[in-house]
Amino acid sequence: MFSLRRFLLAGAALLGIITTASADEPAGRLKHVLLISVDGMHGLDLQRWIQAHPTSALAELSRRGLNYTDAYTTAPSDSFPGMIAQVTGGTPFSAGVFYDDSYDRTFFPPSSNCAGTPGAETTFAENLDYNLNDVTGGGKLGNPLSQINPANLPMTLVDGKCVVVYPHQFIRVNTIFEVLRAHHFHTAWSDKHPAYEILNGPSGTGIEDLFTPEINSQLPGAPAGQDNTTSYVGVRNYDKIKVKAVIHQIQAQNSLGYPVGYVPVIFGMNFQSVSVGQKLAKAGYGDDPSLTGGYLNAIGTPGNALSQQLAFVDKSILEIVNALKTYNRYDDTAIIISAKHGQSPIDPTLRHAIKDTYSTVLANDGYGFNIADDASLIWLDPSKRTPATLRSTLADLRAASSALGISAILDRNELTKTYRDPATDSRTPDFLVVSNKGVIYTGGSKLAEHGGLADDDRHVALLVSAPGLRGSVDPHPVFTTQIAPTILQLLGIPADELQAVQIENTRALPGLPY
Repeated sequence: MFSLRRFLLAGAALLGIITTASADEPAGRLKHVLLISVDGMHGLDLQRWIQAHPTSALAELSRRGLNYTDAYTTAPSDSFPGMIAQVTGGTPFSAGVFYDDSYDRTFFPPSSNCAGTPGAETTFAENLDYNLNDVTGGGKLGNPLSQINPANLPMTLVDGKCVVVYPHQFIRVNTIFEVLRAHHFHTAWSDKHPAYEILNGPSGTGIEDLFTPEINSQLPGAPAGQDNTTSYVGVRNYDKIKVKAVIHQIQAQNSLGYPVGYVPVIFGMNFQSVSVGQKLAKAGYGDDPSLTGGYLNAIGTPGNALSQQLAFVDKSILEIVNALKTYNRYDDTAIIISAKHGQSPIDPTLRHAIKDTYSTVLANDGYGFNIADDASLIWLDPSKRTPATLRSTLADLRAASSALGISAILDRNELTKTYRDPATDSRTPDFLVVSNKGVIYTGGSKLAEHGGLADDDRHVALLVSAPGLRGSVDPHPVFTTQIAPTILQLLGIPADELQAVQIENTRALPGLPY
């Protein structure tokens, strides 16, 4: 049984050990890049926090950093493509990943032995775990493949043989972790599901120390069925596990606290606390009952729960920064703060909850699968996909526009302009529905969602803090795909070693003197 207390205390006896620099480090001034994704953090959240808290950790980082105030994550703005963008330089066009729950026209369902006609949902989230109720996922932390049950994986035919598809086999382009491993540098990362082993890249070996405690595991002490995302304090305690893993790595240990003799050249984590503070309407188990989630108004004033979550993230970043200083790493480490996604709507008066009835509306149209959070991606069953069913699907979507809060419907002609042609690509949806601002597809009480194309979904924080920078702002539009080539540039490695950079001509972020 995993013990949070024992884990947080691990390595305490080693605090006095400071190792010498590994020979496997970049030759330039910067030896390390620490990447932090504060999931849900809008650009305005970062600006407001820095202005209101000038002595905070984020304010300190901004004073030696370049703040990109008009930064955008991917569209769709789901966590999977959002994180993949930061470590590949690519959008779904090159990476082939539209959502953590999507569809492939050539795949077969889990445990199907590839029987029947191809075309299957591809879910890479907590559903993969041996035991999603346990923070270990039913395996060993630090070894995601031990946490993933192959029986839960989609299947495909390779050279006539039916095989399962692990997350890292789903992504189509390499990652910064693979590039850095090819240069003999050490790599690490921590994220919310074992399914994030997708970040290993196609080789499956990009990340040496991949720490993936399951966020949707049972909330300790709470009634059965309540996971860490149902409580503000619960998700903070969950995030603390990953913060401690990062601090272990700064101390030349692995994520579990065992000495390894080096600090990774690239490492980092995601925070979920802000995202839960934006979405969870009211206090859960262990919370002060007076807490309520979300924002107070259209200008993004955080409510009491979200304020608490932001303060926790800032305090955690301070702990990480202090560890870098203690172990003499602050002056050779670049720190990048961004977000996989934002959250929509910010303005609480715009929230319009609609039950997802797309499968019912499209039941007679050759429907295959859809995912709907605050947009909807729709795939037809490949065996039923004909010009007639495509036309009837479009007609039924138009007829249901008012009921489903639809503002635009992107069909093959529109999708091919940004992604690949759904007629020839196995991943690109047949339709992408853009919802009216404020629409979220839920029958519950959640306040906001992400995954869509709205500004609130996509306009995220992006701060690069590094020695030699002097607190400046770049107001021009940039994209989180530019983080990946920037990381390689900071470390003195050609950005075109990333396949997505070549395919999409992704540029490093401007204005950095490295």
